[in-house]
Amino acid sequence: MHNILGTKQAQPIIKISTIMNDYTRVKFTVTPNEEVATDVLAALLAEVGFESFLPEEDGMSAYAPQAQYDADAVAAVVAAFPIEGYTISYTDEFIEGEDWNAEWEKNYFQPIVLGEDCVIHSTFHKDIPAARYDILIDPKMAFGTGYHQTTCHMLRAILAEEMNGKSVLDMGCGTALLAILARKHGASNVVAIDIDEFAFENAKENITLNNTPDIEVRLGGADAIKESDSFDIVIANINRNILLADIKNYVKAMHTGSLLFISGFYTDDMEVLKAEAALHGLRYLDYAEDNRWAMMRFVKE
Repeated sequence: MHNILGTKQAQPIIKISTIMNDYTRVKFTVTPNEEVATDVLAALLAEVGFESFLPEEDGMSAYAPQAQYDADAVAAVVAAFPIEGYTISYTDEFIEGEDWNAEWEKNYFQPIVLGEDCVIHSTFHKDIPAARYDILIDPKMAFGTGYHQTTCHMLRAILAEEMNGKSVLDMGCGTALLAILARKHGASNVVAIDIDEFAFENAKENITLNNTPDIEVRLGGADAIKESDSFDIVIANINRNILLADIKNYVKAMHTGSLLFISGFYTDDMEVLKAEAALHGLRYLDYAEDNRWAMMRFVKE
């Protein structure tokens, strides 16, 4: 096995749209800290008044205007968290009003530059370096800006692959960043699927921002893959358990020679995922790793 891609250190993001208000910050510690858990937690908190979310090394920080912060509602969200296997604890603190948009721009979401190939930024950024692909992302409540190691692996894998004329499926698309890059990199038919409604809507917005309207966005999980679908490349940046459950469904939409890129798991999970892939006619090619976060490539035989 060998490492085929470079690495990039993950950095935090925050999106707060209200200016000069007092906020409550709730710091959540999530064990194990996986995107599927923080994504679901963010979606549930958004329903009880939280507006913005900041990924942390051990979980996530969430921000709600002080006037609408409901401690009982937070306790209820944690107590009724719908996914088994996660432990969530939290602390809260009052934050006096400041210009949150300026704070976000200054300290959190900085442009991501992948050499001369790709730059990822938001609409407020200025002095963006020139790159082959310029991608605008407004993350809102959908994670996937390019900061996390797993997303970086996928970005670099897409850039390294010949995409011209290819059909691509992006499973668990989040912001649709990977789907957008695949389309800009030459893919002719791109489908992006996410089970989360916030992500589904945000993906459509980002596709519009990037003038890639022919990307098809579907709401759902593996059930949203159609019997008539056939893709040259399937990318799935999700998590170990969903990948183990759904690889068989991805394979149904692949043909001989199709590639599968998977990420969202640790190096410790590679062997069990390789075994599952082999059961469905996929041959392991290679992998990338950064701080134990891994990405693997397979080909259908």
